[in-house]
Amino acid sequence: MNEPHRTAPTAHGPGRFDRSSAWIRRRRDAIVSSALRGAAYGSGAGAVGLVFWWLRQKI
Repeated sequence: MNEPHRTAPTAHGPGRFDRSSAWIRRRRDAIVSSALRGAAYGSGAGAVGLVFWWLRQKI
C-alpha cells in the first residue's frame, strides 16, 4: 500500500539528464582538452601579468 512513488515512462524517450550525460560522455576528451587549454592560457596570462606588475613596481 505504501509503495514509493514512481513516474510512468514517457513516450518521448530519454529525459534531459540522460541526454546531457550521454552528450558529456561522448565528448569527454574534447571537454577535458578545452578545460586544460583554458587553464594553461589563464595561468600563463596571470604569470605574464604578475611579471609586468613586478617590473612596474621596481621601476
